[in-house]
Amino acid sequence: MNKRLMRQIGFQLLMLLGITIQQAIAQTRALTVDASESIAPIQPTMYGIFFEDINFAADGGLYAEMVKNRGFEFVDPMMGWQQPNSDRHSMNLESGFATAIKSKESPADQTYIQVLVNKPEGYELINEGFRGMGVESGAEYLLSFEGAKGEGEVSQVVFTLIDESGKAIGSTTVDLSGTDWKVYEASIKAKATSEKAKLKLTFKGAGIVNLDMVSLFPKDTWMGREKGLRKDLVQLLNDLDPGFLRFPGGCIVEGRTLARRYQWKKTVGPIEDREILVNRWNTEFAHRPTPDYFQSFGLGFFEYFQLAEDMGAAPMPILSCGMACQFNTAELVPMDQLDPYIQDALDLIEFANGDVSTYWGKLRSDMGHPEPFNMKYIGIGNEQWGPEYIKRFKVFEKAIKAKYPEIIIISGSGPFPDGEHFEYGMEQLSELNSEIVDEHYYRPPNWFRENADRYDSYDRNGPKIFAGEYAAQSVAIASPDNRNNWSCALSEAAFMTGLERNADVVVMTSYAPLMAHAEGWQWTPDLIWFNNLESYGTANYYVQKLFSNNRGTDLISITEEDSPLTGQSDLYASAVKDANTNELIIKVVNTSKSAQEIDLDFEGAKVASKAMSYTLRSDDPEAVNSFESPKGISPAAAEISLSKGRLRTSVPSEALVVYKVKIK
Repeated sequence: MNKRLMRQIGFQLLMLLGITIQQAIAQTRALTVDASESIAPIQPTMYGIFFEDINFAADGGLYAEMVKNRGFEFVDPMMGWQQPNSDRHSMNLESGFATAIKSKESPADQTYIQVLVNKPEGYELINEGFRGMGVESGAEYLLSFEGAKGEGEVSQVVFTLIDESGKAIGSTTVDLSGTDWKVYEASIKAKATSEKAKLKLTFKGAGIVNLDMVSLFPKDTWMGREKGLRKDLVQLLNDLDPGFLRFPGGCIVEGRTLARRYQWKKTVGPIEDREILVNRWNTEFAHRPTPDYFQSFGLGFFEYFQLAEDMGAAPMPILSCGMACQFNTAELVPMDQLDPYIQDALDLIEFANGDVSTYWGKLRSDMGHPEPFNMKYIGIGNEQWGPEYIKRFKVFEKAIKAKYPEIIIISGSGPFPDGEHFEYGMEQLSELNSEIVDEHYYRPPNWFRENADRYDSYDRNGPKIFAGEYAAQSVAIASPDNRNNWSCALSEAAFMTGLERNADVVVMTSYAPLMAHAEGWQWTPDLIWFNNLESYGTANYYVQKLFSNNRGTDLISITEEDSPLTGQSDLYASAVKDANTNELIIKVVNTSKSAQEIDLDFEGAKVASKAMSYTLRSDDPEAVNSFESPKGISPAAAEISLSKGRLRTSVPSEALVVYKVKIK
């Protein structure tokens, strides 16, 4: 090759390189963070938790009871119980047989079983648990039951944990005494681990024994509370650092019918006095019928308040407004019969905040919490719509404010983020000067990306907004094929920058639904998945955690050419200042399939030369976390350097990155 040709090639390469450098410079996004002015305070309630007993979230999930139908109060009293050596249908009593007896006077505890034992060596009574029982080797499990001897010589009950093959992996023997009902307690130490264990009862001696409230709990529960909550699940919730806990739902508040609505007064007091109710999600979806889904209310309103207190979250109960679910029966309480519903709301405030000299304050004290729970918020209705809701809300609001003017009342705009029902509700609630309006959105991923500027144009003098239920649907709303994939999680992150940028309007947000049993679910997607032994946070969970753990105290601006980043060239961003840690926190979402270079300039603050970044991303938009890979999509931390008070960095493709920069 001659020298002239080499020079020409070299010149062309330099020209190409120069163009590439110029393109790279041109593509660098110049962003400005203005730390000199607080636009609005970030409310402590900005990021919270929505809990509903769907997908076995309470019984079989958060509530650690392992025995299904412990009190024999299901519609079929023997549901969940098996008698493998007896022919139930032909009443073959050769070995023995258990019969449900309805004779107790309490509406909460009407049924017990009478066990006739003819051949002690041949009769077994087995509880299947909630899709099995999760048992860990070396762990201790606390057993309790109510028992009374009948005729004959049944002297002992042997309780044995058996694994999937029927092998015994732990047992205890309880001596029976007397014909009067009494509570018996014991413990079982597991010798092996099993995800689908069962509890087997056998008997010593022939005769009759009556049994009720057969219960088994892990000894190691959240906060060590006896008969408490499942530790790993609460830990996942607590790690979100939630600002509030909304409970008990959700459509479960409304009920398919008014008779099957959630009634908080039936969920407090002694466990055995809490009246069981069929769960409204048991047969809601043809694709996931769960006829064995009931509510024992072992996790009731007292336990919800206690859980909120444990996590430092504001309790946010939601109550029925006298309207059953409008997607089901849409039953209405006539306006002149609404008083009991209103009284329920007033009594709940007394239960949460009242002095121990009051009726409901004393009940709270008797349950072990003499101090008030300091409830500040109450929601009226879940996602009702139309004139009937507005009429009822007005009456509730008037009554509550007359007695408890300090309580903040949350109203609802219906189940959808747009359309006729939404527009009517928002118009009416704005005219009523409603304090906080709850909005719900279950939409495709693109909707979330396209609506990151949704609240930019909201009236700053209108109601505050609670984004109370939202989740990107990978297929379609209520589809059993929805997945917690990275595309959905990333889209939610983009949307959340818009929630945060409008913190002067949006004061509360929560993903929904919260959790799901791997074999007991009805609805997808969900934030947390669990089986009887394990649990994990989805990609969506880690998006929520990054925002919630980095909420800051003050909203500040981040702009590109004086405009907020709402998806221009697939870049979204929000920024806050944390006065407690003296940091600037910038959240950047890049939804494009290529990295984007940014040059962050900080105005109004001198920043340190080192910072931290937390990157959440995946190359595969369909990727999901799983039991096999519970942290496949989870944040990666790194230290980064600043130069002359500027942060020049590359935001990876399809990523959420949180930058934490110390102020000097």
